[in-house]
Amino acid sequence: MLKIGQKLEEAADNHEKFKELNAEILSVSTDTVFVHKAWHDNSKAISKIKFPMLADPTGKLCREFGTYIDEEGLSLRGSFIVDPDGVLKAYEIHDNSLGRNTKELLRKLQAAKFIRENKGQVCPVSWEPGKKTLKPGLDLVGKI
Repeated sequence: MLKIGQKLEEAADNHEKFKELNAEILSVSTDTVFVHKAWHDNSKAISKIKFPMLADPTGKLCREFGTYIDEEGLSLRGSFIVDPDGVLKAYEIHDNSLGRNTKELLRKLQAAKFIRENKGQVCPVSWEPGKKTLKPGLDLVGKI
């Protein structure tokens, strides 16, 4: 779930990179569709968005993903990578005072796509496309 502001603009600026990986960005907020429309019509940053902006004013979806703060009626910032089978591959949840990094989210998506397409391989720490992967086994025990 992406919150309105810089993160959405950064996501919009990188939307094509996500689409090239056969992924779609969905932004979710507890605001209404009317608020989203007003932002889209009045914000230069938000007007760049070509991906769906989902309204969750009851917080149902945010609760499902564990980001909803009942006492405040708000959602924490979260980013989730869900594979085509509906399996959660990566997520991060931040306090609303911390920003996220679209570049890192894109790297995680590339890693999730790589391991899906290369069964038996895993991506080590800070893996990037083109770098060496690992095949888990007893021969790696104590060597990583």
